[in-house]
Amino acid sequence: MSMQTIDTAAGRFRVALDGPADAPVLVFSNSLGTTLEMWDAQAQRFAQTHRVLRYDTRGHGGSVVSPGPYSFDQLGGDVVALLDALGIAKASFCGISMGGLTGLWLGVHAGERLSHLVVCNSAAKIGTAEGWQTRAALVRDQGKAAMAELAASSPGRWFTEPFIAAQPALVARAQGWIAGIAPEGYAACCEALAQADLRGAISAIRVPTLLIAGASDPVTTVADAQAMQRAIAGAHLAELPASHLSNLEAPAAFADALAAFLATGA
Repeated sequence: MSMQTIDTAAGRFRVALDGPADAPVLVFSNSLGTTLEMWDAQAQRFAQTHRVLRYDTRGHGGSVVSPGPYSFDQLGGDVVALLDALGIAKASFCGISMGGLTGLWLGVHAGERLSHLVVCNSAAKIGTAEGWQTRAALVRDQGKAAMAELAASSPGRWFTEPFIAAQPALVARAQGWIAGIAPEGYAACCEALAQADLRGAISAIRVPTLLIAGASDPVTTVADAQAMQRAIAGAHLAELPASHLSNLEAPAAFADALAAFLATGA
């Protein structure tokens, strides 16, 4: 893995590049409260066929933590700036949860930069503005203590109970990601989620699109994915035996669905 820091027109980002330099590019975008390491298993598999680009979303990991609030115009623009800085004209994009909303924004506003769009465990609107604003205020007020509390409660939002029991090391690793996020970056992304509502816009997406949903996801449900499928012409839907972070809970099924989609023209 080639970990590096890239300066873009939008700021500095921590990225990882794997796979042949001349292969088609596949971008992975993380969920709220995680880092690019959440994609380790997928990077290992897809680096055989793609140039895999992972990055820490603004406010997360080793990327820029600018003052909030953020917006998806900003988070989507960050991806375009990263592609520009790396000289990438077009890429496939796979984002989960918050990263999935970033993908929807790209599909609407920068579809010419995408060859395939994969939106995982996400929705055109996630949660309520009030819920996100309350969480942002709590994190700003309590700082690292709030992040520790979020880390403690995150397994129940992210994974099914059997998986939590069977994979304690992976669950603990995921908790470590959220505990290490800068409070300002996390709060600012919550504020982006509070304002984001692309339900009226995604019908404009013309990029070949795959929607991945977790059958047990309490955050972004199968019904959310079905609503996006109805709105986006020709979109495919894959339902996996997982909760919210399906790429971690069902990595083989996730990779199979993604590989089959990327191998098609649509």
